[in-house]
Amino acid sequence: MKKIQIISDKNKKSQEIKKKVLKELNKIKFLNFQRTIVIGGDGFMLKTLKNNKKSNKSFYGINSGNYGFLMNKFSSKNFLRNLSKAKSISISPLEMTVKSNKGKNRKYLAINEVSILRQSRQAASLSIKCGSKIIIKELVSDGVLVSTPAGSTAYNLSVHGPILSLNSKKLSIAPISPFRPRRWKGKITKDTNRILIKNLNSIKRPISAVADNSEVRNAKIISVKTNKKIKFNLLYDQNRSLQKKINLEQIRKEVN
Repeated sequence: MKKIQIISDKNKKSQEIKKKVLKELNKIKFLNFQRTIVIGGDGFMLKTLKNNKKSNKSFYGINSGNYGFLMNKFSSKNFLRNLSKAKSISISPLEMTVKSNKGKNRKYLAINEVSILRQSRQAASLSIKCGSKIIIKELVSDGVLVSTPAGSTAYNLSVHGPILSLNSKKLSIAPISPFRPRRWKGKITKDTNRILIKNLNSIKRPISAVADNSEVRNAKIISVKTNKKIKFNLLYDQNRSLQKKINLEQIRKEVN
């Protein structure tokens, strides 16, 4: 049992699943594999991964939230088999560095996306540089979003950004309700590029920078890059891999 660590959210559903997991694990005397079981929703998994960014652990998520894109579905009958045969994928997060209007620098990791959002009734006025090239001199919009492949089916998809394959080595830059240029659809870029976003009018048009769920208000300059030194190892049931979930989102039809 020492090779299995359980990290669980505190809500009722998570605690109920945890009891069932412990019951199943107690059926076996020796475990020849090492796993960290995370019980909760996607948000709890994101928090857990960031808290363990310096470890080489493998994380097996069990969903107790809503969609659970980063998680697996719990089944008492198949749990031990699924856990022992789970397949690993490795993902690297975005690193967001923000300089505020007061000159302070703050840094956060984002596994899904970095969102730049208008902070007031005024639309944001942004310039966007990708690598050495300025791709937008002035974007007037509700904001802009930089997404990883793992996060491309989340907020990125909702703002009509492209779905990226896990092995694409790409990032998506997608505008949020663009006003000028009105028809700009965004850009797909290499994940080796650093993306620099500047607020062109920080006094009249303040913005927030959000890395997954960590927010910095009154942002002036935002730098976004992939931190390839950090690798998160996620475990998925054989028939429910992360890439398969991404593929399903590409063909999913909304039902009214």
